[in-house]
Amino acid sequence: MADLGLDFAKSGGIIPVVIQDYFSKDVLMLGYMNSEAFYLTLETGFVHYFSRSKNRIWKKGETSSHVQEVKEIRLDCDNDTLLIKVIQRGDAACHEGYRSCFFRKLEKDDWVVDSERIFNPEDVYKE
Repeated sequence: MADLGLDFAKSGGIIPVVIQDYFSKDVLMLGYMNSEAFYLTLETGFVHYFSRSKNRIWKKGETSSHVQEVKEIRLDCDNDTLLIKVIQRGDAACHEGYRSCFFRKLEKDDWVVDSERIFNPEDVYKE
């Protein structure tokens, strides 16, 4: 596959990836990719990430079935951050069961959940 000029070296082999809903424009999550995850994403049409905590590649939805179908990929001006617009299949992007990982907002001096939980993580992730 062609070298597309992404600068994985700048941050130790991974780059941040902002995931945005293709239709609503909501920011769903932030993840990370290494080169292998990026090219798997291109090949399959579904978003793959590099898990920093598990030190491995994973396909979004491999456990929950809440996959992210790629509609558009954008690269920032420094060649080290991606914006991927997706169709979120299964409604929830967050492993905590919410549509977006950004389900809390700051009100005065406390974080308040302002979204509805779509699924119970204990029912989905049996690890």
